[in-house]
Amino acid sequence: MPTILITGANRGLGLEFVRQYAADGWRVLATVRDPLSGKAASDAGAEVYVADVTDPASIQRLHSSLAGVPLDILLNNAGIYGKDQAFGAVDPDGFLAVMRTNALAPLKLAEAFVGQLTGRKIIASVSSLMGSIAENSSGGFYAYRASKAALNMVVKSMALDLAGEGITALALSPGWVRTDMGGPNAPQEPHEAIAGMRAVLAKVTLNDSGKFFHFDGRELPW
Repeated sequence: MPTILITGANRGLGLEFVRQYAADGWRVLATVRDPLSGKAASDAGAEVYVADVTDPASIQRLHSSLAGVPLDILLNNAGIYGKDQAFGAVDPDGFLAVMRTNALAPLKLAEAFVGQLTGRKIIASVSSLMGSIAENSSGGFYAYRASKAALNMVVKSMALDLAGEGITALALSPGWVRTDMGGPNAPQEPHEAIAGMRAVLAKVTLNDSGKFFHFDGRELPW
Protein backbone atom coordinates (compact mmCIF):
# COMPACT_ATOMS: atom_id res chain seq x y z
CA MET A 1 0.00 0.00 0.00
CA PRO A 2 1.50 3.38 -1.00
CA THR A 3 1.78 5.94 1.79
CA ILE A 4 1.49 9.74 1.76
CA LEU A 5 2.07 12.30 4.52
CA ILE A 6 -0.11 15.40 4.06
CA THR A 7 0.31 18.52 6.17
CA GLY A 8 -2.51 20.96 6.91
CA ALA A 9 -5.23 18.38 6.37
CA ASN A 10 -8.05 19.73 8.53
CA ARG A 11 -9.89 21.59 5.74
CA GLY A 12 -9.77 22.91 2.18
CA LEU A 13 -7.19 21.47 -0.19
CA GLY A 14 -5.53 19.32 2.46
CA LEU A 15 -8.76 17.62 3.42
CA GLU A 16 -9.63 16.99 -0.22
CA PHE A 17 -6.18 15.46 -0.76
CA VAL A 18 -6.98 13.13 2.15
CA ARG A 19 -10.34 12.16 0.71
CA GLN A 20 -9.04 11.37 -2.75
CA TYR A 21 -5.91 9.49 -1.74
CA ALA A 22 -7.75 7.47 0.92
CA ALA A 23 -10.50 6.61 -1.58
CA ASP A 24 -7.81 5.26 -3.92
CA GLY A 25 -6.48 2.91 -1.26
CA TRP A 26 -3.47 4.87 -0.05
CA ARG A 27 -2.37 4.90 3.55
CA VAL A 28 -2.84 8.56 4.44
CA LEU A 29 -1.00 10.20 7.31
CA ALA A 30 -2.34 13.68 7.97
CA THR A 31 -1.31 16.54 10.23
CA VAL A 32 -3.50 19.14 11.90
CA ARG A 33 -2.54 21.91 14.34
CA ASP A 34 -5.54 21.53 16.63
CA PRO A 35 -6.60 18.04 17.78
CA LEU A 36 -10.22 19.15 17.69
CA SER A 37 -9.94 19.89 13.97
CA GLY A 38 -8.79 16.45 12.93
CA LYS A 39 -12.14 14.65 12.89
CA ALA A 40 -12.90 15.41 9.24
CA ALA A 41 -9.56 13.98 8.10
CA SER A 42 -10.03 10.96 10.34
CA ASP A 43 -13.54 10.38 9.01
CA ALA A 44 -12.13 10.60 5.47
CA GLY A 45 -9.72 7.75 6.18
CA ALA A 46 -6.53 9.39 7.46
CA GLU A 47 -4.38 8.59 10.45
CA VAL A 48 -4.27 12.00 12.11
CA TYR A 49 -1.29 13.51 13.95
CA VAL A 50 -1.16 16.85 15.75
CA ALA A 51 1.75 18.98 14.57
CA ASP A 52 2.61 22.65 14.23
CA VAL A 53 4.77 22.71 11.11
CA THR A 54 6.28 26.08 12.12
CA ASP A 55 7.73 24.57 15.31
CA PRO A 56 10.91 22.48 14.86
CA ALA A 57 10.22 20.63 18.11
CA SER A 58 6.75 19.70 16.88
CA ILE A 59 8.21 18.45 13.59
CA GLN A 60 10.67 16.33 15.57
CA ARG A 61 7.85 14.83 17.64
CA LEU A 62 5.98 14.01 14.43
CA HIS A 63 9.10 12.40 13.03
CA SER A 64 9.48 10.32 16.18
CA SER A 65 5.85 9.21 15.97
CA LEU A 66 6.37 8.09 12.37
CA ALA A 67 9.88 6.68 12.77
CA GLY A 68 10.48 3.86 10.32
CA VAL A 69 7.30 4.44 8.33
CA PRO A 70 8.17 4.40 4.61
CA LEU A 71 6.67 7.31 2.63
CA ASP A 72 6.04 7.45 -1.09
CA ILE A 73 5.08 11.13 -1.02
CA LEU A 74 5.66 13.97 1.41
CA LEU A 75 3.02 16.56 0.51
CA ASN A 76 3.66 20.00 1.99
CA ASN A 77 0.18 21.49 1.85
CA ALA A 78 -0.04 23.54 5.07
CA GLY A 79 -0.02 27.25 4.36
CA ILE A 80 -1.47 30.60 5.37
CA TYR A 81 -2.42 33.71 3.44
CA GLY A 82 -1.68 36.43 5.98
CA LYS A 83 -3.14 39.94 6.18
CA ASP A 84 -2.14 43.59 5.79
CA GLN A 85 -0.36 42.95 2.49
CA ALA A 86 -0.87 46.23 0.64
CA PHE A 87 2.12 48.46 -0.06
CA GLY A 88 2.59 50.79 2.90
CA ALA A 89 0.62 48.57 5.27
CA VAL A 90 2.72 45.41 5.51
CA ASP A 91 3.14 44.19 9.08
CA PRO A 92 6.71 42.88 9.60
CA ASP A 93 5.78 40.18 12.10
CA GLY A 94 2.89 39.02 9.94
CA PHE A 95 5.15 38.91 6.89
CA LEU A 96 7.64 36.71 8.72
CA ALA A 97 4.88 34.42 10.01
CA VAL A 98 3.71 33.79 6.44
CA MET A 99 7.29 33.10 5.33
CA ARG A 100 7.84 30.72 8.22
CA THR A 101 4.72 28.70 7.44
CA ASN A 102 4.80 28.71 3.66
CA ALA A 103 8.52 28.50 2.87
CA LEU A 104 10.56 27.40 5.89
CA ALA A 105 8.22 24.70 7.21
CA PRO A 106 8.27 22.64 3.98
CA LEU A 107 12.07 22.69 4.04
CA LYS A 108 12.25 21.52 7.67
CA LEU A 109 9.70 18.77 7.02
CA ALA A 110 11.71 17.58 4.03
CA GLU A 111 14.85 17.52 6.14
CA ALA A 112 13.06 15.47 8.79
CA PHE A 113 11.50 12.87 6.49
CA VAL A 114 13.89 12.59 3.54
CA GLY A 115 15.36 9.39 4.95
CA GLN A 116 11.95 7.69 4.93
CA LEU A 117 11.11 8.34 1.29
CA THR A 118 10.91 5.19 -0.76
CA GLY A 119 8.91 3.93 -3.72
CA ARG A 120 7.78 7.08 -5.56
CA LYS A 121 10.21 9.22 -3.49
CA ILE A 122 8.41 12.54 -4.10
CA ILE A 123 8.50 15.77 -2.10
CA ALA A 124 5.62 17.89 -3.41
CA SER A 125 4.89 21.38 -2.12
CA VAL A 126 1.69 23.30 -2.80
CA SER A 127 2.77 26.69 -4.11
CA SER A 128 0.74 29.23 -6.07
CA LEU A 129 0.77 30.99 -9.40
CA MET A 130 1.08 34.11 -7.24
CA GLY A 131 4.59 32.95 -6.41
CA SER A 132 5.68 33.15 -10.03
CA ILE A 133 7.75 36.28 -10.62
CA ALA A 134 7.21 35.99 -14.37
CA GLU A 135 3.42 35.85 -13.95
CA ASN A 136 3.13 38.79 -11.53
CA SER A 137 1.18 41.38 -13.48
CA SER A 138 -0.86 42.94 -10.68
CA GLY A 139 1.52 43.53 -7.75
CA GLY A 140 0.50 43.60 -4.10
CA PHE A 141 0.02 40.60 -1.80
CA TYR A 142 3.60 41.03 -0.62
CA ALA A 143 3.86 38.39 2.09
CA TYR A 144 1.97 35.68 0.26
CA ARG A 145 3.72 36.24 -3.08
CA ALA A 146 7.14 36.38 -1.43
CA SER A 147 6.52 33.24 0.60
CA LYS A 148 5.49 31.21 -2.42
CA ALA A 149 8.40 32.51 -4.50
CA ALA A 150 10.68 31.49 -1.62
CA LEU A 151 9.03 28.07 -1.50
CA ASN A 152 9.68 27.66 -5.21
CA MET A 153 13.37 28.38 -4.64
CA VAL A 154 13.43 25.85 -1.78
CA VAL A 155 11.96 23.27 -4.14
CA LYS A 156 14.53 24.02 -6.84
CA SER A 157 17.42 23.71 -4.41
CA MET A 158 16.07 20.47 -2.93
CA ALA A 159 15.74 19.04 -6.45
CA LEU A 160 19.45 19.65 -7.00
CA ASP A 161 20.61 18.58 -3.55
CA LEU A 162 18.57 15.36 -3.50
CA ALA A 163 18.95 14.25 -7.11
CA GLY A 164 21.62 11.74 -6.15
CA GLU A 165 19.13 10.06 -3.81
CA GLY A 166 16.57 9.66 -6.58
CA ILE A 167 14.12 12.07 -4.96
CA THR A 168 11.78 14.19 -7.07
CA ALA A 169 11.02 17.61 -5.59
CA LEU A 170 8.44 19.79 -7.29
CA ALA A 171 6.06 22.69 -6.71
CA LEU A 172 2.35 22.57 -7.52
CA SER A 173 -0.12 25.36 -8.26
CA PRO A 174 -3.76 24.51 -7.47
CA GLY A 175 -5.15 27.52 -9.28
CA TRP A 176 -7.83 29.74 -7.71
CA VAL A 177 -9.93 27.39 -5.61
CA ARG A 178 -13.16 27.89 -3.68
CA THR A 179 -11.84 27.39 -0.14
CA ASP A 180 -11.68 29.53 3.00
CA MET A 181 -8.49 31.05 1.60
CA GLY A 182 -9.63 31.33 -2.02
CA GLY A 183 -13.05 32.75 -1.19
CA PRO A 184 -16.51 32.13 -2.66
CA ASN A 185 -15.79 33.75 -6.03
CA ALA A 186 -13.05 31.32 -7.03
CA PRO A 187 -13.91 29.43 -10.24
CA GLN A 188 -12.73 25.98 -9.13
CA GLU A 189 -14.00 23.43 -6.69
CA PRO A 190 -11.40 21.72 -4.46
CA HIS A 191 -12.04 18.29 -5.98
CA GLU A 192 -11.08 19.61 -9.43
CA ALA A 193 -7.82 21.15 -8.27
CA ILE A 194 -6.84 18.11 -6.24
CA ALA A 195 -7.66 15.67 -9.02
CA GLY A 196 -5.47 17.71 -11.34
CA MET A 197 -2.53 17.87 -8.96
CA ARG A 198 -2.82 14.16 -8.22
CA ALA A 199 -2.67 13.48 -11.96
CA VAL A 200 0.56 15.47 -12.11
CA LEU A 201 2.02 13.53 -9.18
CA ALA A 202 1.03 10.23 -10.75
CA LYS A 203 3.09 10.82 -13.88
CA VAL A 204 6.16 12.82 -12.81
CA THR A 205 9.59 11.25 -12.90
CA LEU A 206 13.00 12.26 -11.63
CA ASN A 207 13.43 14.21 -14.87
CA ASP A 208 10.68 16.55 -13.64
CA SER A 209 12.39 17.35 -10.37
CA GLY A 210 12.77 21.06 -9.76
CA LYS A 211 9.79 22.01 -11.90
CA PHE A 212 6.65 24.03 -11.13
CA PHE A 213 3.37 22.56 -12.39
CA HIS A 214 -0.14 23.99 -12.63
CA PHE A 215 -2.98 21.66 -11.67
CA ASP A 216 -3.82 21.21 -15.35
CA GLY A 217 -0.38 19.78 -16.07
CA ARG A 218 1.23 22.90 -17.57
CA GLU A 219 4.76 23.71 -16.48
CA LEU A 220 4.81 27.22 -15.03
CA PRO A 221 7.59 29.82 -15.20
CA TRP A 222 9.41 30.72 -12.02
